[in-house]
Formats: sequence, C-alpha cells, structure tokens
Amino acid sequence: MTTRNTDTKSETPTTNKAVGEELSAKSQILETGASVTQNFAPIKSICAHLNAFHCYATDASRCVEANHYCSHLNEDVRQCLIYDSPEKNARLIGVEYMISPKLYATLPEEERRLWHSHVYEVKSGMLIMPTPAVMPSAVWDIAEQKEMEEVVGIYGKTFHFWQVDREDKLPLGMPQLMMSFNGEFDVTPELRKMWADRDERFNVESADKAKQREYIKEPDIHPDADQKNKKYSEYAQLEISS
Repeated sequence: MTTRNTDTKSETPTTNKAVGEELSAKSQILETGASVTQNFAPIKSICAHLNAFHCYATDASRCVEANHYCSHLNEDVRQCLIYDSPEKNARLIGVEYMISPKLYATLPEEERRLWHSHVYEVKSGMLIMPTPAVMPSAVWDIAEQKEMEEVVGIYGKTFHFWQVDREDKLPLGMPQLMMSFNGEFDVTPELRKMWADRDERFNVESADKAKQREYIKEPDIHPDADQKNKKYSEYAQLEISS
C-alpha cells in the first residue's frame, strides 16, 4: 500500500508503512528471478512462528506486537527474526536469541541482566503459535503445547531496530533492548487492548490457552533476568559512564 508523505519537505511516498517508492517492474522481475535461483538455506531453516508482545526495557509502558520466525542452532540456542506482522509486506523490526537455562547460568551477571524470561507469556496464553489454515486446531493445540513446554524455561535477548509504536517510517536511532511481561501487574490497559485485538485476528482465546497450559510447571526465574524500567535504566547508565 502506498500513500503520499504528508511532510511538505519530502515528496517521497510511504509504501508498506516505510518511506520509499513502490517496487519498480525491474525490481519485481529481479526479485522473482532471485527467489527461484538463489539458495535461502538460513531462512528455510525457520521452523516456528511465535506471536507475543515485547516492552521496552527503559519504558515498560511501551509495548509492541512481535511475530517471531525462529530456527534452532542446536538444542540450547535458537534465533528469531521479528516482524511487525505475519504479512508478506511485514517490516523486520528486530531479532531475538533464546538460550537454555543451562547456558544462561554461565553468563556473567552484567550479561544476564539483558535477558528475559518467558514464563508469564507461556502460562497466561500470551505466547501463541498461530494455527496454519490447513491444520485442525485440536491437532495444532497439541503441537503448540509441546513447544510451550520448551519455551517456558528458556531466556531471550531481544533488540528492536524499528520503533513502530512511534509510527516511525524508517528504523531510526539506536537499537532498543526489549523485555517480556512478567505478570498481571505488567499488563496495562493499552496492552490489554492490543492483546484482545491480536486474539481476534488470530482467532484464539488466550484464556483457553492458559487453561490448556496449567499442567506446565513454572520454572524458577533467575533474579538477574527481567530487568526493566528503573532497574535497567540505572544499569544502562552505569554502562555508558564506565
């Protein structure tokens, strides 16, 4: 979708929520040719689509919907590309690395502060694996629950490059460390509204997901994880001044 940029200083239109012209016929032909001739092995290794929400480490009141497309490097390390939607024209807004509790425990304290847990996301039903159109939901629920059994204990380190919640038309400024939500006390009215909208779009009920996952044991969360707001701001300032 293309709209004309309202900034009188610029005649460049906005296409797919980013400043820039629509793809030319030449670019489309080259794109099509490359897609059938080149090897996209790293992308083809993606094996899971996860949807949840991230908040900014420095301001947990700001939240963003995140579509994770994840692959496994090994049993202890995953890597995910994060998009603002599951559509073809989605913007790549960040990356997330996920590691096992075993690896997390080996990190130095200052590094552990940059990582977040996934316990609340899993147990509340916030984290979902959107159901493929051709898959019966009852069958997919089983696969999703198996995935949640794994994700509930791992730690993630996430940076967003594009602050889409500000409606930026380009990835501006420094990458932003993102965190997860850790309990009902973290859920603002804005997040609640975004969450309900997400559930409607993906035809899911988070409350039902939470009930299905009641059997999943809650692991202990390392006290160095989930640093956000004042805690993280003070830590970041120490890093900058040191």
